[in-house]
Amino acid sequence: MKNHEYQQIDPQALVTPTPTPPPRPLPEHKPRRARRRWEVFPGKNRFCCDGRMIAARQSGVLPLTLGLILLTSGLFFIFDCPFLVKHLTSCIPAIGGVLFVFVIISLLQTSFTDPGILPRATPEEAADIEKQIDNPTGSSSSYRPPPRTKEVVINQQVVKLKYCFTCKIFRPPRTSHCSLCDNCVERFDHHCPWVGNCVGKRNYRFFYTFIISLSFLTAFIFGCVTTHLTLRSQGGNGLVFALQASPASALELVVCFFSVWSILGLSGFHTYLVATNLTTNEDIKGSWSGKSGNEDVGNPYSYNSIIKNCCSVLCGPMPPSLIDRRGFVPSDDSVQTSPVEIELPAAKNDINMVGRAVTSGRPLPRPPVITLQQPAISIQSHSTA
Repeated sequence: MKNHEYQQIDPQALVTPTPTPPPRPLPEHKPRRARRRWEVFPGKNRFCCDGRMIAARQSGVLPLTLGLILLTSGLFFIFDCPFLVKHLTSCIPAIGGVLFVFVIISLLQTSFTDPGILPRATPEEAADIEKQIDNPTGSSSSYRPPPRTKEVVINQQVVKLKYCFTCKIFRPPRTSHCSLCDNCVERFDHHCPWVGNCVGKRNYRFFYTFIISLSFLTAFIFGCVTTHLTLRSQGGNGLVFALQASPASALELVVCFFSVWSILGLSGFHTYLVATNLTTNEDIKGSWSGKSGNEDVGNPYSYNSIIKNCCSVLCGPMPPSLIDRRGFVPSDDSVQTSPVEIELPAAKNDINMVGRAVTSGRPLPRPPVITLQQPAISIQSHSTA
């Protein structure tokens, strides 16, 4: 053999092969966090505590309402109660405390409870309703009737259901679309800025409890403050001395005097609505009182009994919420492992096995090892020759 026909190969080169640069890792597809339905809710609402509480996005004057209640009650318990307990009875702070707790709890329940929002139609449901409107009788005509209404019979009386172009549904009876919250609310009464939420089927009883308990609390504080100032002005001191001795009582007297009349009037109006099983929206529009032009139309929802109407509105079972606020939004993204990422560690292990097999002289079990072992055999036979 001629030496120039062959090239000497260092056996150490096969023992420690040149490491190849590792392939670039593919960008990791981080799984998206599962979103809840309240995070993508289409209405103009604000959610708290991971969707457990719901309120209007525009809170209105709810902070003012809460602030006035806390301020007036705080001044009463600090400046008036000690004097009244000393000169009258110790039951006054207990009665005031019970009324105050009722007012705060009912206010928070009204403000952060789902008023009865109806879910919007899915694209499939909206398309099906549109198809029914376009072709109600199955004819081939493309004529669309201008009024989008349906008629249902309730207590032998025809009630029209209007179509909501925003929610893509026919509104159930007594349902109206709130323009501030952008939702259809079942048994819609009104949108109250003082509580920062709509008042509907699910939170009307809380609203009624709030205004009734607030009426009692305001009247109670007004009476107690008046009694406090009257007792201080006795003995020839006069009213001016009483106001100078307790200026906080003067502030409470002014606030309660201007608010008690409106609160008492609102409580009386809603008591009338509860007794007749009406809503504020129906009373303003005159749906069943003849104001709308229908003289012979009566309230189909009334039981013709004050007790039954009150029990139906205030004592019935709490209807469940129809919007799944804390449910998860279905996602089409599925995180799958790339086949290249699975094979990369195996390829690296094959290179290490080849180096170990060449060093020890063992036969390699895999096809790549057989290919790399043939040059090693030829090199050894050449050196022996």
